[in-house]
Order: sequence, then C-alpha cells, then structure tokens
Amino acid sequence: MAEAGYRRPGVEILPLSKETLQDRVYRQIASLILEGGIVPGEMVPVQSLADAFGVSAMPVREALRRLTAANALTVVSGRSIGIPRLSRAKLTDLRNVRIEIEALAGKWAAQRIQDAELETLRSLLEALEKANASGDIKSYLRANYAFHFSIYQAAGSESILNIIENLWLQVSPYFNMLHDSGNYTKANEHHQSMFAALCAHDEKAVEAAIQADIDAAYHVLVDLVS
Repeated sequence: MAEAGYRRPGVEILPLSKETLQDRVYRQIASLILEGGIVPGEMVPVQSLADAFGVSAMPVREALRRLTAANALTVVSGRSIGIPRLSRAKLTDLRNVRIEIEALAGKWAAQRIQDAELETLRSLLEALEKANASGDIKSYLRANYAFHFSIYQAAGSESILNIIENLWLQVSPYFNMLHDSGNYTKANEHHQSMFAALCAHDEKAVEAAIQADIDAAYHVLVDLVS
C-alpha cells in the first residue's frame, strides 16, 4: 500500500521516511557531541535520548551504531553510551592529523571568505569572550564549535569538512576538561589571530594560528589523559 501524504495539484509531500528520521537523529546526536554536550565519563541512557528527541529507541540505536563505528561513542552497557577514553597515542595521532587538515582548511578559507562570513566570526568572537568571562563552559564550547566550523565551511570543500567533523567527534568532548587550565583564554587569543588573518586574507597567518590553537589544547589534554 502506498504511503498517504499531503497532496495538492502538482505537489505531493510524503511523511518522513525511516531513513530520513535516522539521519536527523544522527545529526542531533553528532551536534551534541561536537558542542561538548556529552562529558567524558558521563553515561547517557539510550532511552533518555529517544525521549528528548521524541522518537522511538530504534533510530537512536541506529545513529549510535554509526557514531560508535566512527569512534565517537562507546557502549557502556546495553542501555547506555559514553565517550571513549583517549589514550596518549590516540590523542597525539588526532593532534597530528588535525594540525595538517584544519590548517589546510583555514588556508583555503583565507582565499575565499566573504564579508558576511567575517561578520559571523566577529559575533562568535564576542560570544566566546562573554562565555569565558562568565565561566559558562557549555556556551563557550558551542561558540567554539561554531567559530571553527564557520571557518572550515568557508573553505568551500565538503570533503575536508567531513574529515574535520570526524576528527572533532573523537576529540571535542575532551574540550570540557580545558577550562580549569586557563586554556579557553589562550584559545581566544588564537581565535583573534585567526580572525585578523582571515580579514587580511593571510593564508600563512591563518595556518599558524589554527596550528597554535590545536597545539595549546593538546599540551593540556595530553597530561590529563595520561
């Protein structure tokens, strides 16, 4: 039997397919991870995610299987998930790859970035400063994700954006652990350098600022995970 849907002459809108729902749930959970919404050591019940998204457990479990395969999540028990532990070797590997890939994206962004995108970055810089001053970790991590990915999107490459997202899915939950070290203040200095370099379309300066930002976080985290 065909699925019933809304119809008027020339238009037919069918209900969301199962695949579309699974993709939407995947994006919601991925965004939660990328924005620091799940803290290392925290157990998140699968049913609580399903309840929060207003869906059954099935599309949530499918999304979690994809994220587990990407090393972004691990199954803590049959009914709960969490962030995988990072070894020193894994963190170092992620740092080495990020330094190359994200710096390249920044270089491409310096070539292509437009005034409207720079204004978005300017607003996000203000949000980062405000969140750091108030000690609001969650707001800081959301603005940090938005700031970096606004740059990487400006690079104009979906392929490199997908690679960077996969890297961030594995490491970004650990950014929760950087606040007490004062890293957020140092990171904001690097963010200001990135912004100034992008305004000047200075590719080398953008690369250097991104690499310095990644390196500064790495040197804090490598001691914490060890």
